[in-house]
Amino acid sequence: MNLVTGDYARQKGAATAGVRPEHLVLSKDTGLWQGKVTVAEHLGSDTFLHLDVQGIGPITARTDGEFECRHGDTVFITPDDSKIHRFDEKGIAI
Repeated sequence: MNLVTGDYARQKGAATAGVRPEHLVLSKDTGLWQGKVTVAEHLGSDTFLHLDVQGIGPITARTDGEFECRHGDTVFITPDDSKIHRFDEKGIAI
């Protein structure tokens, strides 16, 4: 699970927001966050991307195997708000 703090978590009413890799929508054009691909693992039907996201830090995303990208590419990431996990300052689920 990706753990995000700061403004995004506060907007969700939490100290930390958790987002699973499969609950991130990726695009080459638009999204909430912008990240640079540090590793692209193409595994047939799935692709796992390790991203360095501006203002967030490292994020892992899972997408279908058809999403074309490679090391150094810029992608846009949008979390599925209906799948966010919220945690308080002690790490307890809210």
